[in-house]
Amino acid sequence: MLTVYTTIWCGDCRRLKAQLDRERIEYSSVDIERDPAAERFVLTATGGVQTIPTVVFEDGSVLIEPTIVDVMEHLAKLAGTV
Repeated sequence: MLTVYTTIWCGDCRRLKAQLDRERIEYSSVDIERDPAAERFVLTATGGVQTIPTVVFEDGSVLIEPTIVDVMEHLAKLAGTV
């Protein structure tokens, strides 16, 4: 399952989560404004910038501000279908 680091005000985050829902891709959502550890993770993953959405895959790989196409391509790569 994916983890999507987000905030409630982020339009790109809402869009990506809606697209993940439409594609029936399971994910958990973590609001970095409510979870200080999550915020620290995002800052570390993005080089000190609070850039969201930040998506973490089961293998630990990370995509920063991905589109749904980026996510689906990465999932296919991880599954060995690309």
